[in-house]
Amino acid sequence: MNVLLEELAQDPPSPRQWIGSEGWIIETYLTRFSFCAGAIGVGFQQSDIPGLREFLLDLSPTKVAASPLLTKFWEDAFKCKIEKSSNPETGVCDGTEDMEHLKNPYTDTSQLGPTNMVYKAVYAIAHAIHNTICMEKNITTLCDKGTMLTSKQVLKKLKNVNFSRNGYPVSFDANGDPVAFYELINWQKSESGVIELVTVGYYDASLPKGQEFHINRNITWVDGGTQVPVSVCSESCLSGTRKVLQKGKPKCCYDCIPCPEGEISNTTDSPDCFPCPSELWPNAQRDACFPKPVEFLSYDEVLAIILAAFSVSGACLAIITAAIFFHHRTTPIVRANNSELSFLLLFSLTLCFLCSLTFIGAPSDWSCMLRHTAFGITFVLCISCVLGKTVVVLMAFKATLPGSNVMKWFGPPQQRMTVVFVTFIQIIICTVWLLLSPPFPMKNLSTYKEKIILECALGSAVGFWAVLGYIGLLAVFCFVLAVLARKLPDNFNEAKLITFSMLIFCAVWLTFIPAYVSSPGKFTVAVEIFAILASSFGLILCIFAPKCFIIIVQPEKNSKRHLINKK
Repeated sequence: MNVLLEELAQDPPSPRQWIGSEGWIIETYLTRFSFCAGAIGVGFQQSDIPGLREFLLDLSPTKVAASPLLTKFWEDAFKCKIEKSSNPETGVCDGTEDMEHLKNPYTDTSQLGPTNMVYKAVYAIAHAIHNTICMEKNITTLCDKGTMLTSKQVLKKLKNVNFSRNGYPVSFDANGDPVAFYELINWQKSESGVIELVTVGYYDASLPKGQEFHINRNITWVDGGTQVPVSVCSESCLSGTRKVLQKGKPKCCYDCIPCPEGEISNTTDSPDCFPCPSELWPNAQRDACFPKPVEFLSYDEVLAIILAAFSVSGACLAIITAAIFFHHRTTPIVRANNSELSFLLLFSLTLCFLCSLTFIGAPSDWSCMLRHTAFGITFVLCISCVLGKTVVVLMAFKATLPGSNVMKWFGPPQQRMTVVFVTFIQIIICTVWLLLSPPFPMKNLSTYKEKIILECALGSAVGFWAVLGYIGLLAVFCFVLAVLARKLPDNFNEAKLITFSMLIFCAVWLTFIPAYVSSPGKFTVAVEIFAILASSFGLILCIFAPKCFIIIVQPEKNSKRHLINKK
């Protein structure tokens, strides 16, 4: 290691985490290599041997001269010679040398791991010999010092020794192995910049499984920091992220990338993220999948409550109007232009208002089929009544011409047949639609990724647009007739009111189509309900509100005398 580190010191490498074995991690003379600061490794247990330092310092020139080894040590430590030397620069040791103030590895007895092992080994042999030649009797110990010992006898007793020395236990297992005990050594830079060996933990094989290794996390320093060293250059990737290796670096270096939308990872250091099933969605941490919220136009929502309130209000308004008309059924304003069609129109408008309620709530098989067919049939019934009233205005004007007999061909029976025939065509369209490919409830998973839209699938788009197309065709035809009849003489401006109501109706449904196609989720249903209510309110307010105003506020205009005077 010394040769290796000296070579590296010529061109110090980039920071590395050095892991040392007991062969070099406890050698203080290697700490001069500053680029090894933060090194960590296991070493023999360090301990002070009582009396060793005093024994080592108890040297005198006389004792030193008797040993060539000590002579060499003494001369190197104090830069003098025991005997006179031919070199004039080297003085002779005069006996004033003080071992107490000598600072070198010889006098440092604080890091004596291997020495302590030898120290305990000698005491283990001593205990084994003692146990071989001595016997305990009562409170006395009898020893036969003249006994000839064999190595087998000592080995047998050595396996059973069990004592403590300087607070450290010494014993052997059945295989003759001592209990493994190592200290965790960390090379730490002090404030002065000198690297010191600091014990930051230990490994004790005698402890229960899982508790053998201990690190004192409060004092472990790595390169001057206060963190336990890790074996990777990146922190572990938490759940909700995945590992992406950094180019050109070891495989322990990676970036933690958050899982993309709709995917999760529920393990640490996951290499990949996994998509949630179609009806599940990740939580905010993206480490678990949860059921997606289901969305539909519920009665609990403010929007649905407002639409339902308008729907019920419109139905009530139609019923109240019918009651007013019924109460004044003998008056000219009610009898004019076929009162039977007026009552049928009010009935159909009531159904139109109420059918919008079927669009609110969780879709089911029956509600999906009912909402579109009921809407289509009631609206055709409504428009057919308006169409009948428009034709009556035109026919009535033709009947006033000399020699005209047109009203004979378009009397009340013909008007009722027209309404039935026009409505029956829509009933056939709806029946074919329901038989071939009816609407059904479905979970829309494509509009929004994070939630499920519960809606009614059309089943057959052709059927749906055929229903709407038939309503639109009747509305346009009725509008054209109303425009043609708007300037014809009429006692109560029936033609003008119908023209204005059909203008509103067509405008609402022309704007409905792009709004319906572009509205997402539950707002598609809300747009459809709004179109139904807006067109229904347009019809009832334009056709019946002026008449109710005359009946209630201006009853004098609702009389034969007023009509005669007007003529």
